Amino acid sequence: MDKLKQMATFVSVATRGSLTAAASTEGVATAIIGRRLDALEARLGVKLLVRTTRRLSLTHEGSAFLEDCQRVLADVANAEASVSAGGVKASGHLRITAPAGFGRRHVAPLVAPFRALHPEVTLSLNLSDRVVDLAAEGYDCAVRVGDLPDSSLVSLRLADNRRLCVATPAYLARAGVPERPSDLNHFECLTLSSEASQTRGWAFRVPKVALQPAPKGAEKDSQKGSQKDTPLEEQQRTTELVHFKPAGSLDCSDGHVLHDWCLAGLGIAWRSTWEVAQDIAEGRLVEVLADFSAPPNGIYALFPQRKHLPLRVRLWIDFLKHTYGQEAYWRAQELTRP
Repeated sequence: MDKLKQMATFVSVATRGSLTAAASTEGVATAIIGRRLDALEARLGVKLLVRTTRRLSLTHEGSAFLEDCQRVLADVANAEASVSAGGVKASGHLRITAPAGFGRRHVAPLVAPFRALHPEVTLSLNLSDRVVDLAAEGYDCAVRVGDLPDSSLVSLRLADNRRLCVATPAYLARAGVPERPSDLNHFECLTLSSEASQTRGWAFRVPKVALQPAPKGAEKDSQKGSQKDTPLEEQQRTTELVHFKPAGSLDCSDGHVLHDWCLAGLGIAWRSTWEVAQDIAEGRLVEVLADFSAPPNGIYALFPQRKHLPLRVRLWIDFLKHTYGQEAYWRAQELTRP
């Protein structure tokens, strides 16, 4: 218990920046805080803090020990919460970020039911289409849609997300209907002017130019293999994924604006099913190039690579996984969309 008290005191001093602030928070004399720190440093045999009359700073060893102490104290709090009366109880502040359009429709509405389950958790939600640096900006979790760049973050796939080309019936009646991805060169394409997930362009699956010939004497084996192919395996064997960068006279950094432009009949847009499914169902938009649709990418939760996540973060990620994993959720979103 003395060790935990010393660790808690060290964390309090390090995060608050002074012995006085830590003492005031705990309601004890500053001298008591000082004695605890002295005892901790004597036990470890290292200097954790450099203290002067004007400032306090962490040593190299102190910085490393601070992170470990925070993790241990969080584990203790989580262990106590998991067996407390009423079951799991999370607390503390949760900072999350998500893309603006997806976040407005599929993250923000989940905050109320999540807090109904965990009322002691406070929450900040950042909606932005820029790629937020979780570690540098102090976020606990990010929701991302699309292909993920390599990073040190841990990712958990929450649901599939498919992209498709859409336009209004009026635009297609006026401009014609593209029959293959290369035809998009002759159409007005509404593109995002800045989004990391689309730097390679719009994705399509097209027939391979030439399949590799089977080795001599292997024709029967090849035929047997093709008979066993599932539809997905057959598609992967006979097609390849390509990226096409369409041109157009209109682009915007906001996907919601592109959606509005598309509904106004200004061109063809490449949008996610979560955004346009209801428009298609009600005839406002029509899908084109459906035969060339790329396989779905994903909707992900990203979080810093830590051995033990705070309970509130784990519960939030579990809540997203459970919600997005239900087909009924996505059907309900389509039916209730204004």
